[in-house]
Amino acid sequence: MDLPIHHCLEDIKASLRRTPTLVVQAPPGAGKTTVVPLALLDEPWAKGLKILVLEPRRLAARAAAHRLAANLGESVGRTVGFRTRLESVPGSRIEVLTEGILTRIVQENPELPGVAAVIFDEFHERSLNADLGLALCLEAREAFRPDLRLLVMSATLDGAKVAAFLDAPQVVSEGKVHPVELRYAPRRPERLEQAVVDTVHAAIRERPGGILVFLPGEREIHRTAELLRSSKFTESVLVAPLYGNLPFEQQELALNPAPPGTRKIALASSIAETSLTIEDVRMVIDSGLARGPRFDPGSGLSRLETRRVSKAAADQRAGRAGRLAPGVCHRLWPEASHRELLDHDPPEILEADLSSLALELANWGTNDARALRWLEPPPAAAFAHARELLTALGLLEPDGRVSADGRRALAFGASPRLAKMMVRSADLKLGALAADLAAILSERDFLRAPFENPDCDLRSRLDALRNGSCPSNATLDRGALQRVKLAADRWKRQLRAPRSHTAEESAHAGRLLALAYPDRVAAKRPDVPKAFLMANGRGACFAHDGPLSRDDYLVVADLDARDANARIYLAAPIAKEEIYELFEATLRREKQLGWDAARQAVTAFTLTKLGELVLKRENLTKLSSEDLAMAMADGVRKMGLETLPWTKDVEQWRQRALFCRKHLGDAWPDFSDAALLANLDQWLAPFLGGVRKKDELRHVDLRSALASLVPNHLLRQLDELAPKTFQAPSGSRLAIDYSIPEAPAAEVKVQEVFGLKRTPLLAGGKVPLALRLLSPARRPVQTTADIAGFWTGSYQYVKKDLKGRYPKHSWPDNPAEASPTSGLKPRAEKI
Repeated sequence: MDLPIHHCLEDIKASLRRTPTLVVQAPPGAGKTTVVPLALLDEPWAKGLKILVLEPRRLAARAAAHRLAANLGESVGRTVGFRTRLESVPGSRIEVLTEGILTRIVQENPELPGVAAVIFDEFHERSLNADLGLALCLEAREAFRPDLRLLVMSATLDGAKVAAFLDAPQVVSEGKVHPVELRYAPRRPERLEQAVVDTVHAAIRERPGGILVFLPGEREIHRTAELLRSSKFTESVLVAPLYGNLPFEQQELALNPAPPGTRKIALASSIAETSLTIEDVRMVIDSGLARGPRFDPGSGLSRLETRRVSKAAADQRAGRAGRLAPGVCHRLWPEASHRELLDHDPPEILEADLSSLALELANWGTNDARALRWLEPPPAAAFAHARELLTALGLLEPDGRVSADGRRALAFGASPRLAKMMVRSADLKLGALAADLAAILSERDFLRAPFENPDCDLRSRLDALRNGSCPSNATLDRGALQRVKLAADRWKRQLRAPRSHTAEESAHAGRLLALAYPDRVAAKRPDVPKAFLMANGRGACFAHDGPLSRDDYLVVADLDARDANARIYLAAPIAKEEIYELFEATLRREKQLGWDAARQAVTAFTLTKLGELVLKRENLTKLSSEDLAMAMADGVRKMGLETLPWTKDVEQWRQRALFCRKHLGDAWPDFSDAALLANLDQWLAPFLGGVRKKDELRHVDLRSALASLVPNHLLRQLDELAPKTFQAPSGSRLAIDYSIPEAPAAEVKVQEVFGLKRTPLLAGGKVPLALRLLSPARRPVQTTADIAGFWTGSYQYVKKDLKGRYPKHSWPDNPAEASPTSGLKPRAEKI
């Protein structure tokens, strides 16, 4: 078959003779993976050396190796081999690797002896391992291997950007794959699965050949499969799911040609976008959606996120319809919406947990990610979070160097968390159990339970791994189970552990998991059903009730943090005693004082905490006077200032001080409610003197507490600037009301201020005292801040009214010159 890539093979060869780095871009369906490595075997620079080909997934690596070998008329294991974490079949000249394997090879020997070239296939996927592998290869070539060829290949790669970054030429295949007709839906479907089924029926009636459907994930694939299998077709139809969690035998049903007389409908996740050739496909139905994890450095958790694909991914998917013949791609979204898609998917390095990357870089000898060359450097926040996690796990020393445990962890090729668990398992004599747990959590789940009633207990997986038992509501995926066993066996050999853990050891699953996930040790929340609080301060909950949801303590191994309360997928119980044993050195003991609103009293206790998780609370009976005062002040803050003993005299004192601040400036303290509440610790706490209950506040010397805020020199001036009383001409002392700082006032009978020629002044002569003039019966007559004006003005009208109502009282014509009196006018003497 003449593939488009054939048209530029000579350009690729010529370029690699001149330059050690090359970017190759070919249209979807070009078949570059199966052509380019074979074409380079006879190049002079490759004689007798190996060519390493990187693939993003195990399924793709295995399939590519078999197709390369088939093109040579050989079986895998001669010229062509492959290596994944679970399988290794050596090849003499070409080895197809999953991307993480390259990191191990370069770390072990950066000179890459015996290797002529490294080919980064499907580089557009921009996996974290691919970016790291390229960065390490670039540095290794600069230091040791200037002759090492690096070839970056993809169909939908942003080739110009990569070529500029590598300062390398770009070869673009001008050959054409079979044409693919693009058809858009008038609108996005509300019910995705039903829209797919309707489109499948229309496509089958239109033309022959297989159909490849792209769906976001496993859940949608199963729902669509059920609908299709219950549909009525006019011909024999094979519905074949294809996703990474599927047993290999079932994956082959989707990859291989359909039986004669049968139409194949492959329902695939994004795993089928690249690298895999699915036979007989003539039509593609694309939902335009993909699901994957996104890491949140703020919470330290990942969440599964369904999002729209990029234009590049949509082109990859459409290209599957034209690999073997002209085809059609049905896109289940409007053409106008297509223009809104991102050009390329964000690289994983911008969204992933970077703990593995940080550990690899530390082992490489750098603590600064910027020391290497990256297309996009790791985000600073996520990288810093990763280093903090590694330090907390004990895999990095405080100075950033890899610790002894860190070096041992790297040898396992597992995530840092699981590797740490296996490193520590030897001390606990639980190596077999640790290997089994690590394998279960590294591979796809082999226990199939209904989505509506999942089994979240890791011990169920351990039992199935040990003796093949299975919960009544679940089934075993034998292929996935076998992959878990292969991974576990490899790690058991490294740990020199027994071939199987025992039933008794399964009870310690939570204990081991806590070593990997100390931040996810969780305690049941008594106030919320099925909910837990984790040591990192985040909430987590089960979607359904079950035995685990009733345990007091858990370790959460797998969860989805899309919501405020992350959904728990896998966990195991742990005893409180085991938490103390494992984390005794890192537990925090905090003394906490607070206010018990129900008891209206100070409460004091000591908390023993793992992170934000409270393991123990003990009441404190003995408190220092300072601690007690601060706690009581907090109680006042929560109850409000009205709980303090505000006598009439104290309230007036406060108002006088507020008056001075209003008219004399900020040298006088702020006695407003807000200011007093904000500074309770400063002015009130020193005067609480052993008070620990609300009822005891009545003994507090509130006047002295408030006065402590006023400097002494101002305190001495208070009686002069804002006197408590006003002495009327009659000799009476009348309280001044300062409740309105702008207009202080005193109530006085009109007769008592006869003879008063000028309005009294406060605040050093700045503010007049308003006089609320009263009748002899103490009824309001008039308020004035200008007594002289009152005498010469409205007094005459007031006099007429008052004289008629109170004839026994004196009402002089010239009150400014009259003598004040507080009672009746004198009786005339008898003759």
